[in-house]
Amino acid sequence: MNLQSFRKYFARYFALGDYLVSQEEAEQSIRDGVSFRGTNIVILIIAIFIASLGLNTNSTAVIIGAMLISPLMGPIIGIGLGVGIHDFELIKRGLRNLIMATGFSVLTSTLYFLISPVSEGHSELLARTSPTIYDVLIGFFGGAAGIIAIGSKSKGNVIPGVAIATALMPPLCTAGYGLATWQPTYFFGAFYLFLINSIYISLSTFIGVKLMGYHHAGTENPARADKVRRIVYTAALITLLPSLYLTYNMLRQSRFESNASRFVTTECHFPSTRVLASDAMMKGGEKTISITLIGKVLPADSLALALSSKLKFYGLEGAKINIIQGDNPDLSGLTGDNTQSVRSIYEMAQASIAEKQMAIDSLKGVIAETMLNDTIAGRLSPEMKVLFPQVAEMAITRAVFGEMSTGRLDTAYLALVTYSAPLPARKRTELASYLEARLRLGKVSIIDIGSLSKSDRNDSKRTKK
Repeated sequence: MNLQSFRKYFARYFALGDYLVSQEEAEQSIRDGVSFRGTNIVILIIAIFIASLGLNTNSTAVIIGAMLISPLMGPIIGIGLGVGIHDFELIKRGLRNLIMATGFSVLTSTLYFLISPVSEGHSELLARTSPTIYDVLIGFFGGAAGIIAIGSKSKGNVIPGVAIATALMPPLCTAGYGLATWQPTYFFGAFYLFLINSIYISLSTFIGVKLMGYHHAGTENPARADKVRRIVYTAALITLLPSLYLTYNMLRQSRFESNASRFVTTECHFPSTRVLASDAMMKGGEKTISITLIGKVLPADSLALALSSKLKFYGLEGAKINIIQGDNPDLSGLTGDNTQSVRSIYEMAQASIAEKQMAIDSLKGVIAETMLNDTIAGRLSPEMKVLFPQVAEMAITRAVFGEMSTGRLDTAYLALVTYSAPLPARKRTELASYLEARLRLGKVSIIDIGSLSKSDRNDSKRTKK
């Protein structure tokens, strides 16, 4: 098989002639979708409300539904068709309707977010404020698929797929959110994404019309057509440039995060300390790598200095290392889920420390009470000599009695006493009352251990030793 035959063989797979509807039928389908009156404008407003609800509740399914309902693709494809076939009235009608549709969409979403009780920006909102070159490519190839599907005899589910892929509704809702909450970053970022989608869908429609060989409109004006084409190309180029810059920043951030992750994984190995989380952030010209450690506390300054000397081997020159560990609650170096995770662990650690401190305080109280009981006799001896001179020795102890039949526990205080001379019963009662009042205890029972002499107790101690 020679080269000529090879080309013909594969050309058959890309031949469109037998699979396309007539130009008149395709044109009529596009022209019908350009107009925004009656049901179209009502459906657009409803779709905006649905998309705003989806963004407000961070629901991807609801947002996709709004994209399928939205009729915004009509005037954008109409503008591309008008440029391709030199129909300047169609271009003007498409632009007019697109501007009206855009205005209604932003106004509707702004009103919604002004009255919505939820004002926090979720991930689906945030994802539509920093368009890149990838959004340009999505708009271009989405528009290409759209014009081919409109001109094809077998449309399938291409048009709904294009509506989802190019995502015209969510940026307009996000722009309205930016206006409602006075956040210019949201408004301009989202509106720029909408412009990217609109311009590159129209551009790919214009190129698709040319490739499918659609003939020009009745009135031919080459000079005016050339001027319109130059405007289209210039608008596409101007729209492209900011996305290239944003893509460059995104790639720098991605590379920085990848290098930082590799650096932390390779270099941060410590015997009794583990890396809990790490975060790499670029803000302005400052690069920061935050490393959160758990375990044995390390000298932060020395550690940061040692790690900083190795940054150059990972393409991280100029980055600042922030070490977070121990009882340092400063989590400013972390963002998003890392911050929440570290904060939760920190709070759990603090709660555990507080619980242990309570146990320590309780044990200290028990020890203090025991020491107090051990020194009672010494503290009361001057008073006891005057009030109860017959008492030779005394010890106060706390006992817990258990009732054998019921298992009930009862606490009692016992005064173990030896006498130098017999003590009448009345004086024993007075001694018990004195101890209860003086020591602020409950009932105190007097136990006479006079039969156990001092020498006997000493012998007992020696036996135990």
